[in-house]
Amino acid sequence: MILVSLIRKTAALLLMACLFQSLGCALFPKTMTIRDVEGSFAQDSIVSTQSGCAVSFDQMMADLSLARIIYIGEQHTRRAHHDVQLQVIQALYALFPDLVVGMEMFDRSYQEVLDQWSSGQLDEETFLKKTHWRANWKYDFGLYREILEFIRDNRIPLRALNIPFHIPPKIAVSGLEHLNPDERKYLPEQIDTSDAEHRKFVEETFRRHAGGSFEDFYMAQCVWEETMAEAVALAVDGRVMAVLVGNGHILKKFGVPNRAFRRTGLPYRTVYPVQMDAGDVERSFADYLWIADSGSRPFHMHPAVSRLTDASASAPLVEKSENQTSNQLHLENPQ
Repeated sequence: MILVSLIRKTAALLLMACLFQSLGCALFPKTMTIRDVEGSFAQDSIVSTQSGCAVSFDQMMADLSLARIIYIGEQHTRRAHHDVQLQVIQALYALFPDLVVGMEMFDRSYQEVLDQWSSGQLDEETFLKKTHWRANWKYDFGLYREILEFIRDNRIPLRALNIPFHIPPKIAVSGLEHLNPDERKYLPEQIDTSDAEHRKFVEETFRRHAGGSFEDFYMAQCVWEETMAEAVALAVDGRVMAVLVGNGHILKKFGVPNRAFRRTGLPYRTVYPVQMDAGDVERSFADYLWIADSGSRPFHMHPAVSRLTDASASAPLVEKSENQTSNQLHLENPQ
């Protein structure tokens, strides 16, 4: 009897502890703070960094509708970040039926295949094979499926932004001068390496995680950014454009956005999804910080990293797994 009574009391205590934990989460939801912004923000908050206040989705969209290019970032393996991208694309398409979408996930040699997808000519498996998705991008296609289906179903023009993935790692280890003529044809006309803030940021990443020549590493980074900026400038063509890239490419705007602006002079906005458990988040990161769910899909190494890691253990391309406090790192900056 004593043992039975003890078991019952223990079970009751465990039940009370679970109820208290659930009640506590409901009464005291998790919040996060943003450097240089007063207060704290709950899950699903959208923070305007111009005002320093939370805004509704409709309020954000009213502002985004004034821009010609809207950059929506992501951490590649986080489902919630892709949900954010889809919501913004759907809202933009409702406002601008001639919307065009650009994606980092494809390099420009696949543009013909993207045209076939947008016009409804390809099924999913054929599309994956013709874009060599599993060899190039490698991340779970399921994370991008709804976005790409929306693009196809609504016949939205889809533009490839990236440079072929094998080129930046070559630049990072050997510089520009050793590229062959076929590779050089993908280089952007302008390569600006003069942004001091961008250079400092990349150098800090390089010192923590890489080796070899920083100048080559930085040139590879700038080629990557400039290639996508050039592709955005060529693709916008009088329309409104949504651009899907990793968070690191829009961080503080010194990656793709400012470089595209240098070419176009067109107004733009940046939307930066950030998870609740992120580390140090700054007001300067983007125009809008969207606090999205912290859940993620299984981690996959970025293709440039996996390819170079196979070639050389000391190569200056690295990536952090998602269980570390900072965002994942590779040649593209934090995601």
